[in-house]
Amino acid sequence: MPGAQGPNPETPYPMHGVKRLCFLKNFITRPNILVGDYTYYDDPDGPENFERNVLYHFDFLGDRLIIGKFCAIAAGAKFIMNGGNHFMAGFTTYPFTLFGDGWDTALPKLPDFPFRGDTVVGNDVWLGYDCLLMPGVKIGHGAVVASRSVVTKDVPPYAIVAGNPARVVRTRFDEQTIELLLQIAWWDWPPDKITRHIADLYGNDPERLRALL
Repeated sequence: MPGAQGPNPETPYPMHGVKRLCFLKNFITRPNILVGDYTYYDDPDGPENFERNVLYHFDFLGDRLIIGKFCAIAAGAKFIMNGGNHFMAGFTTYPFTLFGDGWDTALPKLPDFPFRGDTVVGNDVWLGYDCLLMPGVKIGHGAVVASRSVVTKDVPPYAIVAGNPARVVRTRFDEQTIELLLQIAWWDWPPDKITRHIADLYGNDPERLRALL
């Protein structure tokens, strides 16, 4: 259709008659969760419940969950945030100070708290069913996290990781093609350009991509 630019990213449910899949940004209520356009979440229990999968996310810690554009997030994907960490420098990890009544007389030193920073998911990332991301991990553009993987460290762009702890199984493309994709950064194109080049994005011909630089 002339002038077509794909679905409107402001549409909560982009597939007509389907309520288990949503453009996720339209359901985010927390200011410390940021989600890019066209990223979708699929959950048979209702995608509006996504935020219950972002665990131990306390405002006073200041960490953010940042998810890029054009990501595919399967049901059960979960994110452990920094509030799930405990002090580990002392002889016990028990959080006495939380309960007060005389247990708050000794405060752990803040530098001992294992704060890992923001959790960041790049663009065009596929998070498989029931996977788990630990605090502060960075998932590179185009990466794939296999179902039920536990991601404990950063994932390179266009890598496929699996297991517990998740390890790189392979990369999706050779180094030259990965660098080319990162240069092109198609997820930053305007919608009309993406629409014109859907066939190129579905293809696997690096020469067609170079022509788009």
